[in-house]
Amino acid sequence: MALLATNYHNIYTSELWTMVGEYVCTLSKELQQRAKEEINEDPARRAADIEHIRDWLKHQPHIRARTDDWTILRFLRGCKFSLQRTKEKLDMFYTCKSLCPEWYKNRDPQDKKMRAILELGLVLPLNGRSVRGSRVILARPASRDPNTTDVTDVARTIFLMLDLLFDEDESASITGVEIVIDVSTMTFQHAAQIKPTVIKMIATIIQEGYPMRPKGLNYINTPAAFDTVFNIFKSFMKEKMKKRVHLHGNDLESLHRQVPKEVLPVEYGGTNGTVEEITKYWLERVDARRDWLLEDEKYGVDESKRPGKAKTSADLFGIEGSFRKLTVD
Repeated sequence: MALLATNYHNIYTSELWTMVGEYVCTLSKELQQRAKEEINEDPARRAADIEHIRDWLKHQPHIRARTDDWTILRFLRGCKFSLQRTKEKLDMFYTCKSLCPEWYKNRDPQDKKMRAILELGLVLPLNGRSVRGSRVILARPASRDPNTTDVTDVARTIFLMLDLLFDEDESASITGVEIVIDVSTMTFQHAAQIKPTVIKMIATIIQEGYPMRPKGLNYINTPAAFDTVFNIFKSFMKEKMKKRVHLHGNDLESLHRQVPKEVLPVEYGGTNGTVEEITKYWLERVDARRDWLLEDEKYGVDESKRPGKAKTSADLFGIEGSFRKLTVD
């Protein structure tokens, strides 16, 4: 497996791209054409659109945001270059960061507890594409001890990995993402920790705050404890997302019709390394981006400076009270 791990690392590294300085397009001609057809990207207008959003951010007294070309471009792409939608999503993204501090603070990969969670490999972006050409993420949210961890640990890991993936992979904001969710180890104790309010918060942030284009949810190895959680989660999905849900049960062949074998780890009938190898790779990536993650904590909103009425958790998620109170009730 040592050779496989090396190959995995080399192949994966070749797909990653980290923005330095002003934006320089590294997309293949195929992806450039896809960006034009699917998300209305016009290279001749791109710089002006970025500058328009940057200027808008500078005039929002309540938002503390990254204003580099790459960050703004990701949001423009996630909003199909609608300037109004991009402004709304940026506001939502940074508002969520401040209203959900338990999920966006304390993300130091060298912190003992954070490290232990990351080593579980709960959320792992995979090298390769689904049959729809989307980036694939493997999620194993129940691969943790419910006696020593809770849903806060899972949510923090989800958003950390999403932040890192979208910052490093230029193509993801164009092709969208497809998620494979393995719930084989979910118990009723896990399910009891996942309250409807928390599910709604996660669904709202992902659907309304992130510049991502979710193309599919593939659930596999679904135990009895999964049904209740899934029905609640589904109730908060947008209609178009409900149509992109695939329940595979224990049928790996069914999964392979959505996500090719060459994309999946060997534990899922694939040929793309092992879960352990992929986890190790992402631990290295998280360590390499430690300074970026620590710096990221300073971005968010100051509701006392928002023009008009300040926003609350009730406004965003339909819940009363602070996030901290919600998680311990």
